[in-house]
Amino acid sequence: MFGFKMHNSGKSRKSGFSLIELLVVISIIGVLAALLLANLVGVRGRASDTSLKNDMRQMKTALSLYNNDNQIYPASSASFPVGSAFTGGGSTVYIREVPQYDGYQQTSGGDGFLLWVILENVSDSDIADTVSRCDVSTPIPGAYYVCED
Repeated sequence: MFGFKMHNSGKSRKSGFSLIELLVVISIIGVLAALLLANLVGVRGRASDTSLKNDMRQMKTALSLYNNDNQIYPASSASFPVGSAFTGGGSTVYIREVPQYDGYQQTSGGDGFLLWVILENVSDSDIADTVSRCDVSTPIPGAYYVCED
């Protein structure tokens, strides 16, 4: 009668997200978080292995210094227990704190040594390199070796 027109088509418009949209976004965030977390765990393991390798190189230097002074490598690892200073029985300190290692053996009648540590990443390419460089006949799986070379 008065000529009013309704512009609303009968649907109410609400702003926001539907439940389905929220679930999709949450699941995408969950998948991305899982992928990132798995990658970060691998990074932490590689960092730990790098630290172990550096410790073994420092220990190699300490053993070489000991050999220079005594013309023989230590007969057993009892000479340098983990966590103590390696002095070789004298006043010379070869390394202030012996790092963690898994095994030591004197070779070639005292003219050589073999020191090893087990890495977290057993597929590390450096493992195979050290096995061949140190000429290890029966390598321990995952062991990184250091020798007198």
